[in-house]
Amino acid sequence: MQDVTIYSDGACKGNPGPGGWGAVLVSGDHEKEMFGGEAGTTNNRMELTAVIEALRALKRPCRIAVYTDSQYVQKGIKEWLPGWKARGWKTADKKPVKNADLWQTLDDLTRPHQIEWHWVRGHNGHPGNERADALANKGVASLTGVA
Repeated sequence: MQDVTIYSDGACKGNPGPGGWGAVLVSGDHEKEMFGGEAGTTNNRMELTAVIEALRALKRPCRIAVYTDSQYVQKGIKEWLPGWKARGWKTADKKPVKNADLWQTLDDLTRPHQIEWHWVRGHNGHPGNERADALANKGVASLTGVA
């Protein structure tokens, strides 16, 4: 299996509002930067989309280290997801899971891979996270024209 490191981030100007996502994929000497945006979205949706789009870019099963500054993504994938699935995509207090469509997509995309999830403090000088943040903001700028 190929080793891949993913740095992902989401951004939103207003919540909801125009948002962007960014991801950096690193494997050996190869790097790929990705970004995109959505007009009416939330920060959490962009955080999830960043990881989803990075995983979609992979063509074969890989050993992956994902670095995110989103505790929502980190806790969701490592702590909350099994319970949500067991309860039919309901929270512990029986409410529908927010962003269930993206969580289900992420769950599907993780299956062929071996993934380690890492949380990093955002805006704290972590080089991979800073690059992903810049790409997420580029995604917002692609919609708003404001860098």
